[in-house]
Amino acid sequence: MTDHPHTPSRKAVALRYDRGKDRAPRVVAKGERLLADRIIEVAKAHDIHIHEDPDLVAVLATLDVGQDIPESLYRAVAEVLVFVYHLNRKVGARRATP
Repeated sequence: MTDHPHTPSRKAVALRYDRGKDRAPRVVAKGERLLADRIIEVAKAHDIHIHEDPDLVAVLATLDVGQDIPESLYRAVAEVLVFVYHLNRKVGARRATP
């Protein structure tokens, strides 16, 4: 599949955050086109939530792999993490119900 000249290319950024270990979410992978597809494929294979936000991805894609997100992005990323934690609890509760 080729990108149309006026269509932005596919991008993906993966973050990791361990509340007890990390001081801030960190970029652990990023890529465009085929690499973005692979990042998404790996996330799906591991039941990792995928949040689509092209504006946030565009900003996160400017960071280096291994770099903590800057304080200016804490609020945006925190909103996503709160949603993911809530979703994980709902899914976990459904799995635990016989």
